[in-house]
This record gives sequence, C-alpha cells and structure tokens, in this order.
Amino acid sequence: MTFDKIDKKLLTLLQQDSKVTNKELSNKLNLSVTAVYERIKKLEKEGVISKYVALLKKEKIDKTFVAFCHIKLVQHTQDYVIKFEKEVTSLAEVLECYHISGDYDYLLKVIVKDMEAFREFMVKKLTSISHIGSTHSMFVINEVKHTTSINMS
Repeated sequence: MTFDKIDKKLLTLLQQDSKVTNKELSNKLNLSVTAVYERIKKLEKEGVISKYVALLKKEKIDKTFVAFCHIKLVQHTQDYVIKFEKEVTSLAEVLECYHISGDYDYLLKVIVKDMEAFREFMVKKLTSISHIGSTHSMFVINEVKHTTSINMS
C-alpha cells in the first residue's frame, strides 16, 4: 500500500493520540470529517492500523523493573522453536519476544515489579521451559527513549 502525504500525516496524528476526534483531525488535515473517517476505515481494513490501545505509566502500576533476556535454545529444530514460542507467549511478564540472529536465538523484554519479582519469574516461569539452553539478562538503569510511534517519513 502506498501512502500519500495526508495518509502519513493522519497516521502520525493517530499515533500521537488515537482518541483525537475525526473533527479535530479534519481541521488539522484540511479535509472533511467524512473524508477522514473513510481514510481511517481504509487504513484499518488494509491492516495498517491493527488496534488502538491505552499506554500505561509503569510507575503508576508498580511495574518499573525492565529487563532484556537473551535466550539460547538447546536445539534449533522446528519442534523446539514452535514449543518455545508457544510457551513464551503465554508469560504475562514478557512484553515483547523477538527471534533474532547472532549468538542468541531470542530477545525478550520483561517487565515486573522489582528484582525479587524478576528472580521469581526466571526461576518459576522462564527457566521451566525445557528447551532453553542458556539465558543472559540485562537490566534497565534508565529509560532514555521509549516510543510506540513509527516515523512515517
């Protein structure tokens, strides 16, 4: 799908605030409310906009401990990969999981309350997945940049 300047601006505005009204968008884009509505529906239908969410402040919900875990599987067979991916997606503490190249097979972004909760997660949940050969964890000291917005340039 190709995007014109208006689509790009619309997507940028929606990423900044998805609760903005179509009327407000129409004013910013110099389009009719109907035209804005139709463009949004098209972007949703095409799967460009996959969903709308509320972003929570970690500090307000007492989940400020963020860790990145590198995971190496025992074997790289299709069976082990499928089983690992199925099991890791069921772990609520895992926000993101990427199958990566390099020395490790997966990179997980984990969020919990504190170091004690992270240890419990590692001991009782993550390392109980039988196909994991090794893990390597790093903890966030300070969040320098965090965005969910994809640049439309």
